[in-house]
Amino acid sequence: MKVILHDLGRQYDGMLEARCDRMIAADGKYAPCQGCFGCWTKHPAECFMKDRLQQVCRLIGQADELVIITKNLYGGYSAEVKNVLDRSIGTSTPFSTYRGGQMHHTLRYGKHNLWKVIVYGDVSDAEKDTFRYLSERNAVNDGFERSEVLFAGSPAEAEELA
Repeated sequence: MKVILHDLGRQYDGMLEARCDRMIAADGKYAPCQGCFGCWTKHPAECFMKDRLQQVCRLIGQADELVIITKNLYGGYSAEVKNVLDRSIGTSTPFSTYRGGQMHHTLRYGKHNLWKVIVYGDVSDAEKDTFRYLSERNAVNDGFERSEVLFAGSPAEAEELA
């Protein structure tokens, strides 16, 4: 299943929905993660907050390919995208294991294929390096076999790369 997470705005929803199985619009119209860890322990892979991100752990956890389209924010995800990723912590469990010689949380949904990040806006060379490293580490933590980062000058160009 291909899932697209984006902060491009509602005008891109229709075009992106045609390119994936499920789409998550990071529009900021939901509560931020409260850090309660209920999605880890009390209600596995389900947030206690009753908004449209309540099932985001399951949606991202079942994705073979996750495409993240985000505006550059100093070499990191936009606040709206980061908020969605924070709310998806329940894709793993509180237990730890070794993967690739490193300690990581046990995956609730198993391995995935591709963690792809499409960054738009002005991006310096240092920010590009930071994004590549961030994407690679996020992919490992969430059980994705590979990561890819693409850079676009505009939101429309980013949508085309999805």
